[in-house]
Amino acid sequence: MSDSAFDESSPFASIEVSDLVAAVEAQLTQAIVEGRLPPGSRIVEADIARRMNVSRAPVREAARRLERQGVLVSRPRHGFAVRTVTVREIDDLFQVRLNLELMAASLACKQAPEAGLRQLLAMVERMVQEAESLPQIERVARDLAFHTAICELSGNAYLHRMFSMMQTEIRMIVALIDSVYHDPKAVAETHRPIAEAIARRDEAAAQAAVRFHIDDAWVHVRAVFMQKQGAAEVPPMESVL
Repeated sequence: MSDSAFDESSPFASIEVSDLVAAVEAQLTQAIVEGRLPPGSRIVEADIARRMNVSRAPVREAARRLERQGVLVSRPRHGFAVRTVTVREIDDLFQVRLNLELMAASLACKQAPEAGLRQLLAMVERMVQEAESLPQIERVARDLAFHTAICELSGNAYLHRMFSMMQTEIRMIVALIDSVYHDPKAVAETHRPIAEAIARRDEAAAQAAVRFHIDDAWVHVRAVFMQKQGAAEVPPMESVL
């Protein structure tokens, strides 16, 4: 476990905004998903507060928010640390994600507005066109924005909120596995069948495309993760739906 939250060579920026807690949370989240705060790293409140030029109170509250999101863990007498990830947690996350997105795709086919469907197709075009010129962190952000858009188009606000709460964990897992995206353009293209099926309001095709897309990512992510951990292969859990 690392005792130092950040290298002196890459300190956080000083914060001078009204919502300090949200700003601190955003910077902590960015450091985690970029892998600059790897699993097990301690969140040293005094050090972070000094680097951000804030008091310790907003740092502590931001850490509590991230704890509620499952990104940090609280340890008695040791404060907060970035949560370590297990293959079972990867399976749990992808199982829930898959079933949420299957429902979202189905609902979007039924009730998404035409303007939203056109926007979804445009998002794919932009992802493909810019895939090779963007850093991985931005590609992941674009990827999740696409999936979030489907959840929003479902018209189910609770589903949308649940998926949004999962995003930091998804990004954190991807940050651990820098070899997931071997061919950025090909990965971007895998979103096209989903968008086109939803745009046609073809519920069966949309669900099939979502299942293929997420199952493929699930298998690849867990395989690379286990290889990095030197663990024996464990069959993935099956989706509920």
